[in-house]
Amino acid sequence: MSRNRLDPLVVGGVVGDVLDPFTRCVRMRVRYRSRDVSNGCEFKPSAVMEQPMVEVEGRDLRTVYTLILVDPDAPSPSNPNLREYLHWLVADIPGTTGSTYGCEMMCYESPRPSLGIHRFVFVLFEQLGRRTVDPPGWRQNFNTRDFAELYNLGSPVAAVYFNCQRVSGSGGRRLPAL
Repeated sequence: MSRNRLDPLVVGGVVGDVLDPFTRCVRMRVRYRSRDVSNGCEFKPSAVMEQPMVEVEGRDLRTVYTLILVDPDAPSPSNPNLREYLHWLVADIPGTTGSTYGCEMMCYESPRPSLGIHRFVFVLFEQLGRRTVDPPGWRQNFNTRDFAELYNLGSPVAAVYFNCQRVSGSGGRRLPAL
């Protein structure tokens, strides 16, 4: 069995739906509160309401990165006609720091899937220099590949994704109205 088949980004369909195959060459850590994001893990919408902490190891402070968070399953996995929905865009993140040191181009919009299990994909690109990225005018139908090509970002240097779905009702019996 080839190593590629065991890659969780391939198994989860991230490579294919959002990204082309790439080689990770930078360590990125994404954390909501005290829980790290690992490929394919599950989070409840309430756990991802607040912007995560993203740390980029990178080479040095002169190397800068662009971080993208997209939902390739919007509005539903069976009909992703808003694919990819852009939830967050941060540029000019200096290596060895984190997203709070970058320039937020599109503010964080917390994931709120309404139907089915959605994948939320963090993608990190190395920029050629500072201020080389502009925010798009919309969030729906964003395309990570086209964005990377437009700004000459090349292949991603890191990526990670998590799954999230709407929490169903409490399961309790409804009382009749009086």
